[in-house]
Amino acid sequence: MKKNILIKSTLVLTIGGFITKLLGMFIKIVITRLIGTEGIGLYNLIMPTFMLLITISQLGFPTAISKIVSADNMDNKSVIFKTTIISLFINIFLIVFMLLSSNYIANNLLHDNRCTYALICTGLVLPFISISSILRGYFFGKQRMIPHVITNIAEDIVRLLIIIIGIPICLNYGIEIAISFLVLSNIFSEMTSIIIFLILIPKTFKINKNFFSIKYHEIKDVLAISLPTTGSRLIGNIGHFLEPIIISTILIKHYSNSFIIQEYGIINGYVLQLILLPSFFSSAISQALLPIVSKNYIQKNYTYTRKKIKQACFFSLLIGIPVTILIELFPDKILHFIFNTAEGINYIRFLAPIFIFHYIQAPIVSSLQAIGKANIAMKNTLIGMIIKTIILIILCYLNIGLWPLIFSIALNILLVTFLDIKKLNKCLV
Repeated sequence: MKKNILIKSTLVLTIGGFITKLLGMFIKIVITRLIGTEGIGLYNLIMPTFMLLITISQLGFPTAISKIVSADNMDNKSVIFKTTIISLFINIFLIVFMLLSSNYIANNLLHDNRCTYALICTGLVLPFISISSILRGYFFGKQRMIPHVITNIAEDIVRLLIIIIGIPICLNYGIEIAISFLVLSNIFSEMTSIIIFLILIPKTFKINKNFFSIKYHEIKDVLAISLPTTGSRLIGNIGHFLEPIIISTILIKHYSNSFIIQEYGIINGYVLQLILLPSFFSSAISQALLPIVSKNYIQKNYTYTRKKIKQACFFSLLIGIPVTILIELFPDKILHFIFNTAEGINYIRFLAPIFIFHYIQAPIVSSLQAIGKANIAMKNTLIGMIIKTIILIILCYLNIGLWPLIFSIALNILLVTFLDIKKLNKCLV
């Protein structure tokens, strides 16, 4: 039973991931057809800010909850309750911050005032994402993957229906209103997940007065795991946040704003979305791997731990390599089928082989987090982000369109993956 738990968990997450990937792909098709390339460009212009806010609002709590629950050496219910309260306070601060700063970010950093309303909406979505993620972390820690699959599928169905109904109406009021509604649609999908999680949570999971007592060791243990995890994600998100700012600030001297938005939208809306198709599988593996590695590493089952990590990387490549070959050979046909476009073929042919290394990055980083080495992953991410940003800035001055972004993404993937593998091998010797 113990030996098969990774395979069983991965199988459940993979089947669910495949279904949600299909639904997600259909959602992207619908969005692309409804708002067009310009709308995709604007949406992707605000996404780095949105992802940065999500990382700050979660503060790594889902991963910490998953690890603590899997170890089962603390009062799990009390930890989850206190973590949720802390998360909500952080979210309130972020909402106020976005209300005050969205206009400045849109006009002075992103150089497009049409992003203002959508940026405000990103703040409003954060509390729902945070609560949903914390509950998801609990079920991962218990190695109950079915609730995760159910909520993901339900989320996508609800969001799809909301988008189909709402976007055409919002387009009558302008593309910026449609993009804002697209952001707000996450509230409905995350609320769906929260409701399902609360229905599936054990009946013994009841709030009592002890939950309100301050136990500093509980908070300390959560933060000891969550902060390094957040640090790693935060560094990556800061780098992503700086992308559109650097690109729009430097390239605006030589290219029109519409060209920059369109090409940035093609790269993030079409190219990366297509290349990242196999990532649902590596993500499923990494999620299933974390509690297993954490538990066996604590028990000093190092041989078994190494075996499971190698198995996870093998499974990731088993899906990633064949899909990469198909994308490399037939990018035009796949692009046309999914997005009804031929834009970005050259970008895809360059990046697709590089992303094979990206597919094994998720289980490797998850393993580092599980063995308490999240700080190492954070340092490696920081190194990658700094080098990526420097390369992006330098290449932007060469006036080669948005190829600087493509080259910097490729270099970052290769460098960070190499550093993570090297450090993980040392930790498990």
